[in-house]
Amino acid sequence: MKRLILILICLISAVAQSAIGNQKSKMPNIVMVVVDDLGLYDLSCYGYEAVDTPHADKLAEEGMLFRNAYAASTVCTPSRAGIISGQAPARLHLTNHISNEHFAPENPILLNAPEVTALPSEVVTFAEKLRDDGYACGFFGKWHLSRQKTDGSNRVVDESTQPDNQGFENNVGGNGNGGPAGGWFSPYRNPYLPNGPEGEYLPERLADEAVVYMEANKDKPFLIAMWNYTVHSPLETTKELTDKYKARKKSGGKVGNPVYAGMVEAADSVLGRLLEKIDELGLRDNTLVMLTSDNGGFNYGIADAPPLRKTKSWLYDGGLRIPLIVRWPGKVEPGTVSEERITHLDFYPTFLEAAGITTDPAHVLDGESMVPVLTGKGGLKRDALYFHYPNYAWHAKNRLGGAIIEGDYKLLNWYDDDSVELYNLKKDPSEAHDLAAQNPEMADRLKHKFKTWLKSVDANMPVPNEKYIKEMNRR
Repeated sequence: MKRLILILICLISAVAQSAIGNQKSKMPNIVMVVVDDLGLYDLSCYGYEAVDTPHADKLAEEGMLFRNAYAASTVCTPSRAGIISGQAPARLHLTNHISNEHFAPENPILLNAPEVTALPSEVVTFAEKLRDDGYACGFFGKWHLSRQKTDGSNRVVDESTQPDNQGFENNVGGNGNGGPAGGWFSPYRNPYLPNGPEGEYLPERLADEAVVYMEANKDKPFLIAMWNYTVHSPLETTKELTDKYKARKKSGGKVGNPVYAGMVEAADSVLGRLLEKIDELGLRDNTLVMLTSDNGGFNYGIADAPPLRKTKSWLYDGGLRIPLIVRWPGKVEPGTVSEERITHLDFYPTFLEAAGITTDPAHVLDGESMVPVLTGKGGLKRDALYFHYPNYAWHAKNRLGGAIIEGDYKLLNWYDDDSVELYNLKKDPSEAHDLAAQNPEMADRLKHKFKTWLKSVDANMPVPNEKYIKEMNRR
């Protein structure tokens, strides 16, 4: 009898282990490629036909291309915080690009809103959730969610804020810098990225590291976060790519900046390396691939069509709209285009649902899973998107404010005088015709709705400048 019981226990254990193994084998690999500062129209498949992006174009043919994707913020750090946490930057109080410098115009009406200077360690990232459920999580590239030391070492102030302490088992190149610490070619002067052969190109090195990681973890589900430093300034690429686009521009191609065009192609080549490795490992059918940007671009390429207003660091759509392509074989119908309004905050719940991971209802997420959209089974339930940028960007020329998008309408609320602008994005994607005076009832309703949201997330607001107030009172 004891022997029979032992046999039954072994059989039950074997069945359970087999079930767990089958479940793990069905969990999709996730490859997330973020191209820094890539504008909405900076890929060939989005209209920049003068640049060669064959891998992004192929990804769009095999997956879903989104025409109305939005960043969590108009600059990099808060957007990246929104991606990794699934929470609005306003809720995190991480609302500007992390820097050791203070940005503000001369004697402004408002001073910057208070903000934290690193992703809080208590924030639960999607990498932590995936890691805890058996994923191998690898990070490669730009982090910019830590504060940099000022001693020239390119190390961060607090190592606990780095990727390898936020759910990833490694950190290849991530620190507190917004751009490549020592330039685009080795030696990199980056303590989190050992130097390669002299002259090695950073995008190629990051791709090399990522494919090695995929090979090492091919037998279990993995997450690859390829957060490129390209196409951020300083603008520089290989001589071969620069010469290619200089020649193309000379022959009449609408190239814009040839160096930038070369950087876009270099970023596309990184994507190609990852896709090639996925196929080589036989993992295509069980891998979700996402390509996107962290915020609006600088518009180094040809003019946007239709032209979006402003660029990175502004609350107009030129600073917020981003490219987004998702391939997920067997789930996403190839060659589809979605008009759904998606944000960075939706990536976290999407990855978790794809992996079959449930979240604690007490864990606040401000995004919504894209899975119904990706699978063609429905749309999203929310009725509005919200943006809060209460800080001055590096150029100190932006106006502090926030925005709400409900349906086709977008309202901007400027914090210095509490004024608003209202646009119909469907009819006026350039945000050229302010409708606030024509439709005051809608403007007032959306303004009230936006301010209610600010309170609900406990958003930090800009601080009145006492010096400015005193000078105005003396006049």
